[in-house]
Amino acid sequence: MILLEIRDLKKYFPVGDGLFSRKKGNVKAVDGVNLTINEGETLGLVGESGCGKSTLGRTILRLIEPTSGEVIFHDKNLLALSARELREMRREMQIIFQDPYASLNPRMRVGDIIGEGLEIHKLARGRAKRDRIMELLHQVGLREDHYPRYPHEFSGGQRQRIGIARALAVSPKFIVCDEPVSSLDVSIQAQIINLLQELQEKMHLTYLFISHDLRVVEHISHRVAIMYLGKVVEIAAGETIYRDAKHPYTRALLSAVPMPETSRKKERIVLEGDVPSPVNPPSGCTFHPRCAYRQPLCSEMEPPLDFAGGHGVSCHVFGPIKRA
Repeated sequence: MILLEIRDLKKYFPVGDGLFSRKKGNVKAVDGVNLTINEGETLGLVGESGCGKSTLGRTILRLIEPTSGEVIFHDKNLLALSARELREMRREMQIIFQDPYASLNPRMRVGDIIGEGLEIHKLARGRAKRDRIMELLHQVGLREDHYPRYPHEFSGGQRQRIGIARALAVSPKFIVCDEPVSSLDVSIQAQIINLLQELQEKMHLTYLFISHDLRVVEHISHRVAIMYLGKVVEIAAGETIYRDAKHPYTRALLSAVPMPETSRKKERIVLEGDVPSPVNPPSGCTFHPRCAYRQPLCSEMEPPLDFAGGHGVSCHVFGPIKRA
């Protein structure tokens, strides 16, 4: 069952020029994304830094207002909701931020940070609120005596657990995990990933898991979407992406993943040139200037995201539909 559907979502940031900051163009951070996320699944979103992953996640939640498109959640278009309606809907949709140091108010105690959502949505007060916070601390692997402490008294992994507890406080159904383990040590990353999986199974949560680490995404995701320069270029089940990737960009990303087994050698694919500017992206397929398989058509027409058996590929050469 589809929980969230994204239709032609765009987010452009204006670029100024000169003394009076006259608009000279747009940074096309998210440029016509179409996605569906099923109830109870984890959709991994992967791409290079600057490809628009985090912007997409925040635009879905309207933490950043989109330029155009639709985000359908429980048959409601989130982009058409009033401020009051959106505030009520935020109970259903939360976010776990990347930086556990910057995302927690250093002047607030842990109990107040976790309980803030309960106050805002009038879900619990007094003794009931304290009991709920204690329950959340236990669920994320923290102790009750952590309640009155401040964020600076905790390690990075513990701070991220506080952030997870804050997101869970209002009992959401959908959580955007915006690179939640990228700033943590590898051993702590595994603990947080396991915690997220346990919570998902116990509370029937749905995740959009944003990361640039393909190893982490492989471990946690049911399906994986690959993003390049504001567009989704490939999407499929996790095992399909890692076993039979089609898009040249996806193959290049996978070839860069370190392999611990020395006997399993693989060819490293080195992409040509640099990532094009999102202010002035290439015509046709935005990846074609860096692609070793490009054809004349690639610079002339943008390939749609065509599907075959649940595997979507946006490529003239390797997509399921070949074009003359």
